[in-house]
Amino acid sequence: MSTGTMRDADTGESAAIPELVIISGMSGAGRSTAAKCLEDLGWFVVDNIPPELIPPMVELGARSQGNVARIAVVVDVRGRRFFDNLKESLATLDAQSVKRRIVFLESSDEALVRRFESVRRPHPLQGDGRIVDGIAAERDLLRELRGDADLVIDTSSLNVHELRAKMDAQFAGEEVPELRATVMSFGFKYGLPVDADMVIDCRFIPNPHWVPELRPYTGLNDEVSGYVFGQPGAKEFLDGYAELLRIVAEGYRREGKRYVTIAVGCTGGKHRSVAMSEKLAHRLVSEGVETVVVHRDMGRE
Repeated sequence: MSTGTMRDADTGESAAIPELVIISGMSGAGRSTAAKCLEDLGWFVVDNIPPELIPPMVELGARSQGNVARIAVVVDVRGRRFFDNLKESLATLDAQSVKRRIVFLESSDEALVRRFESVRRPHPLQGDGRIVDGIAAERDLLRELRGDADLVIDTSSLNVHELRAKMDAQFAGEEVPELRATVMSFGFKYGLPVDADMVIDCRFIPNPHWVPELRPYTGLNDEVSGYVFGQPGAKEFLDGYAELLRIVAEGYRREGKRYVTIAVGCTGGKHRSVAMSEKLAHRLVSEGVETVVVHRDMGRE
């Protein structure tokens, strides 16, 4: 969506107005998931902002010289004392020719009650009453905003992945949402990484630690890497896992998963896992996956 321009009060120069999406809706209907989806698509996201601060934020974005081109703000009943100011803020944005959209997350009473009960949390508006009382109060409070929404998504029967897919369809355009990977080498003797989505074990490869001239070096050294990948099965192991990761990456994109941590382990996290992590990361980059390499235990010895 194209944006207009506004005059910078300090310099007098024209500045591009950021695209704006306002996310609101029923508590428990998926506002956080929708906001996280936009964040993963590169939007600057602010949660639970008072409505009167939205116009100043857009103005600051316009001064960012294009660094903040798309802003998403979450407005919800936690800031209910500010809802009286929302209409005025929207009028200000319209007067400034800001291209803005309102996304409203809806869900049935039954689904919302089930979700609140599953996490054993009260509805923010129920007070001393029941969950259904809080839901009814919130519906009444948000009725006008729902009527003004550009996009209403009913999440009653949607899971997280399906909601993300709907958001992607609306805001990703023709671009395939990016998948970001962290490839982490580690030593099994120091414990498994707790945030690993996949764990790869390189301990079947002979250990360069037992080669005296290689022992002082790490898997970042060309001689160590050459030794590792000169061992029987090492290259085939790399090729097999690279193909597996290609398939997994495609599936993660379809399912709306944006981040993956691949842990590559050997005994001490110094030689084999480091060399293998570097090669796997290179393969992922060649498949269009934004990749960061972390060597967790290198240097601990």
